[in-house]
Amino acid sequence: MTPRDASDDSRWSDLDRPPLNAAALRRGLVREGGLWRDVEVVQRTGSTNTDLVALATEGKAQEGAVLVAEEQTAGRGRLERQWTAPARSGLFFSVLLKPSDVGISRWGWLPLLTGVAVATGLARTAGVDTALKWPNDLLVTIGGEERKAGGILAERAGSDGVVVGVGINVTLREDELPVPQAGSLALAGAVSTDRDPLLRGMLRSLEDWYGRWRAAAGDPVVSGLQEAYAAGCATLGKVVRAELPGDRSITGEAVALDGDGRLVIATENGVQEPVGAGDIVHLRLA
Repeated sequence: MTPRDASDDSRWSDLDRPPLNAAALRRGLVREGGLWRDVEVVQRTGSTNTDLVALATEGKAQEGAVLVAEEQTAGRGRLERQWTAPARSGLFFSVLLKPSDVGISRWGWLPLLTGVAVATGLARTAGVDTALKWPNDLLVTIGGEERKAGGILAERAGSDGVVVGVGINVTLREDELPVPQAGSLALAGAVSTDRDPLLRGMLRSLEDWYGRWRAAAGDPVVSGLQEAYAAGCATLGKVVRAELPGDRSITGEAVALDGDGRLVIATENGVQEPVGAGDIVHLRLA
């Protein structure tokens, strides 16, 4: 974690992008018997996921630790893709979870659970309709077009932990978007872009869903997670192309999520193939 110095003052001068209040966030989120044990806000770092994984591995972070960065210089998505944005233009945070009472075979649901929690929290606080693109993207609609406004990355941390990172574009303007397919809550017409309540809303929703999932021993049906993800998933019902490891791809209709959180694709030859990892492209029908 690298603190800012005086030479960085210009990047913090945007009055439309006030800083997060770490003390207020702690007061609002950290409570006796709750999941969140600490909330730390740093001005700038390479990646909150990298930092929190390192702290967890060294035994310096406990479950419920939350690390937030006002700016990430080396944020990562799936396949090591870069995720960067102007300072204070988004919410970039990671949390440490240790679901010791859930079998490891069900830990693959954690990024999907986080997607449901983030979408739910943003719907309540930002008033934006969001959709989930399997497995880890948050979509908003801008001018009738689906655009990616956020992403989720889960990584193992030691033998008993998972660090889940979330990146959300909040106030990015059109001229700041990294690619034309990107979007932000502001561009999608959010009723609020105040990052403090947005972050609180997402973390409270995540605490709620994580508690339900753990109480059900990770069962996605009993906890309601599988149904909730399917209801908010923009991928289901679409014709997609799955780019799979080993330079293989399949095309077909995304018809379901199976019990392991995999996307089931029905191909033209009548085979239903579950996909556990890969890039999914939503195809437009001619």
